[in-house]
Amino acid sequence: MEPNKYSFSYEVFDSIDDLSQEDAWLLNEAREVTSSSYAPYSNFHVGAVAKLNNGEIVVGSNQENASYPVGLCAERALLASAASLFPNIPIQSLAISYVNDNGESNHPISPCGMCRQSLLEYEGRVKQPIRLILGGQEGKVYIIPQANMLLPLSFTGGDMK
Repeated sequence: MEPNKYSFSYEVFDSIDDLSQEDAWLLNEAREVTSSSYAPYSNFHVGAVAKLNNGEIVVGSNQENASYPVGLCAERALLASAASLFPNIPIQSLAISYVNDNGESNHPISPCGMCRQSLLEYEGRVKQPIRLILGGQEGKVYIIPQANMLLPLSFTGGDMK
């Protein structure tokens, strides 16, 4: 047996005030985009805002459905919009925030498994990492240099060749 270890480094900021002006703007926009989510079942509103390489800004918010598997996370809504509006344009940075009507919104959350897989696929398709900015409505902020770091031992199209 050979033991292996997976780890990655990311930045932790005490608040949005410690971010660069551009990162703070993106996170503030993600915070605002939570208001466009449709979350009558979970009461957990997620907003995502991305800056693309061409300077365009794309947004997404979670859209729930009474038939739970039909809902769409903010990250995947954003990726679908970006790919449709600006085909093959890489995403430089993507900020994600949330409002939890049932509790606090004061710490970073991470994308779910389906979103991690979708982010990984998008990075591979456009051949550029997506930098993630994660934060609640207040509190600490995480910056993760590449979305694919959140999905070790991932399954990719290369596995099907």
